[in-house]
Amino acid sequence: MAAAKKAVLGPLVGAVDQGTSSTRFLVFNSKTAELLSHHQVEIKQEFPREGWVEQDPKEILQSVYECIEKTCEKLGQLNIDISNIKAIGVSNQRETTVVWDKLTGEPLYNAVAAPVSPGPSDPAAVVPSGSSVPAAGASSVWLDLRTQSTVESLSKRIPGNNNFVKSKTGLPLSTYFSAVKLRWLLDNVRKVQKAVEEDRALFGTIDSWLIWSLTGGVSGGVHCTDVTNASRTMLFNIHSLEWDKELCEFFGIPMKILPNVRSSSEIYGLMKISHSPKAGALEGVPISGCLGDQSAALVGQMCFQDGQAKNTYGTGCFLLCNTGRKCVFSEHGLLTTVAYKLGRDKPVYYALEGSVAIAGAVIRWLRDNLGIIKSSEEIEKLAKEVGTSYGCYFVPAFSGLYAPYWEPSARGIICGLTQFTNKCHIAFAALEAVCFQTREILDAMNRDCGIPLSHLQVDGGMTNNKILMQLQADILYIPVVKPSMPETTALGAAMAAGAAEGVGVWSLEPEDLSAVTMERFEPQINAEESEIRYSTWKKAVMKSMGWVTTQSSESGMP
Repeated sequence: MAAAKKAVLGPLVGAVDQGTSSTRFLVFNSKTAELLSHHQVEIKQEFPREGWVEQDPKEILQSVYECIEKTCEKLGQLNIDISNIKAIGVSNQRETTVVWDKLTGEPLYNAVAAPVSPGPSDPAAVVPSGSSVPAAGASSVWLDLRTQSTVESLSKRIPGNNNFVKSKTGLPLSTYFSAVKLRWLLDNVRKVQKAVEEDRALFGTIDSWLIWSLTGGVSGGVHCTDVTNASRTMLFNIHSLEWDKELCEFFGIPMKILPNVRSSSEIYGLMKISHSPKAGALEGVPISGCLGDQSAALVGQMCFQDGQAKNTYGTGCFLLCNTGRKCVFSEHGLLTTVAYKLGRDKPVYYALEGSVAIAGAVIRWLRDNLGIIKSSEEIEKLAKEVGTSYGCYFVPAFSGLYAPYWEPSARGIICGLTQFTNKCHIAFAALEAVCFQTREILDAMNRDCGIPLSHLQVDGGMTNNKILMQLQADILYIPVVKPSMPETTALGAAMAAGAAEGVGVWSLEPEDLSAVTMERFEPQINAEESEIRYSTWKKAVMKSMGWVTTQSSESGMP
């Protein structure tokens, strides 16, 4: 029986999925994309001061070792031979900044993370003149208070206050991206300053720290990153695909501390973790895939065609639309970013990225602030009881309106109430609000790239809510497609690793995902009704504006 099982499996590929709240190691069958086993470890976030978010790089690394060990144990219990793992990919939280000592392997400070509440605009973003809106996707309704003053001083140095940074990087000058965090470390942490002076310092995002450590660390570790992570630093020219000398001079970043930039799918180095007996069984396995988390989800969803898009539903929503081999610069506040480059000699693909600030967060608000549900799962049951909002609309503009409105004076409203309205209608309206906000971002993407979506691919925790998914199809008036296997981020990293030259166990063809079936939600209302509901939502949005008459610090907007 066990021998037959091994014979059927074919080559396996592992994926490290390192996020803001947890680390996981997952192992897939490269022939079917079936998830065979995984292990997850929670990691802590530290808040040394208001608006500061940090994590311990050593804890992150240790969590990776633990996840690899435990997953290997579980595979052994399933009689699966771990020597069949042929490659490992890495997917990671983007922008989080680490500086470490290349001689000792010790971090010189905690990892400086992004503010924890994802959303469409960093309030500290600086909008150059000639740009009508700040950037979507730049993260948060919370200020990164640590680096706000750094951004303000840098903004004064932009030549003519033009699109100097954005034209090269696709990003606005913002506290969210790595360059500003790195500048803060160089200005404020003596250990970092001294290590740079003595040529001991290495900088990287989480992927760089992990790959360097897993390939030997002080004993020959590989200091690299991939194009998707590099494109989130504000130091990387997304046209030339190189670190930009002018940007490094602008931020005052010594180029010698930057990692080598590689494609998202090639052998970076071999695993060297012999100090860990169980994880050491993967000694010599190539690390050959690397993608920032949102790019990894795009690959895991097989969004390889120009115009294909995916939406990840979590606390907020992250939408990425593949724009092919051309950079599309948004006129509606979206970010331009590198989607992937799946091989050293393969072309680079770009994406537009936008975010919805309040998605799952609105459900949590109904639970924690209003108490109309006891758990997030109850929202579907309440909404199902009525099947309509009965004309009630909920605009969750808790900290102002973001893309595509950019209106800091707005506040959340629930309108269209009658004596008949009850908590079930409000629950339904909250789910509709997530869908309407998604449509607004997708409409902006359509206007920017001129390719109307034929369907939307979805992932993330909220996609388990069938009412939400059906509402999304109705409100977009296109099909919504959800994979049966929810681990699209880890799958994308595994696919990139398995497809790398010299590994070649994954062909990136749709038939290689035979274990992944798709659940399809078709619009169940007519186009006219969909448009009426959307136009009523827009009327509700207009009603939410102008509540704060003076722009104050509570607005959460620049």
